[in-house]
Amino acid sequence: MNKKRLKVTLNAPVVIGFVAMCFVATVLNYVSGGVAGRLLFMTYRAPLWSPLTWLRGVTYIFGHADLAHMVGNMSYLLLLGPMLEEKYGSKLLVLIIAITAIITSVIHFVFFPSMALCGASGVVFAFILLSSFTGFRAGEIPVSFILVSMFFIGQQIVDGLTVQDNISNLTHIIGGILGGIIGYVLNLRKR
Repeated sequence: MNKKRLKVTLNAPVVIGFVAMCFVATVLNYVSGGVAGRLLFMTYRAPLWSPLTWLRGVTYIFGHADLAHMVGNMSYLLLLGPMLEEKYGSKLLVLIIAITAIITSVIHFVFFPSMALCGASGVVFAFILLSSFTGFRAGEIPVSFILVSMFFIGQQIVDGLTVQDNISNLTHIIGGILGGIIGYVLNLRKR
């Protein structure tokens, strides 16, 4: 009798590592009473001569306002990330995450000087739009991309104009636009 054993595999090391870093950042923030979040995992207008200003311009994606915020973002990352990491590779996925983090941070730094930003929502929206290009063929725009763009980015525009909350809708929109552009360019190159 030949019994096959199931084994656990690390199918998406970048995505799993990202989720682990977000979990650690959230725990550190809780344990420190918010100090770790303000010091390392939140970007805001600060002196450019401070090395922490530059570090936070990327590490803010690991910090989250609370557990619910983190779980919501991680659910999307774990749903979409492994497929994207398999399609584009780990190195390229790290680059996509970094580009999204830096661009959304710079825009936030310039246009919203009195507000702090934390969370992986920009990366999540980049992944959402990027994932709609998985079945892309040259000379075509997938209907799924059009619908995802309308629903996700459209909702962010409406919410940004009508809802007063602490959610950075602009970060979601920028992340989605970056994911769409990156997905289009990457898939165009492969053809």
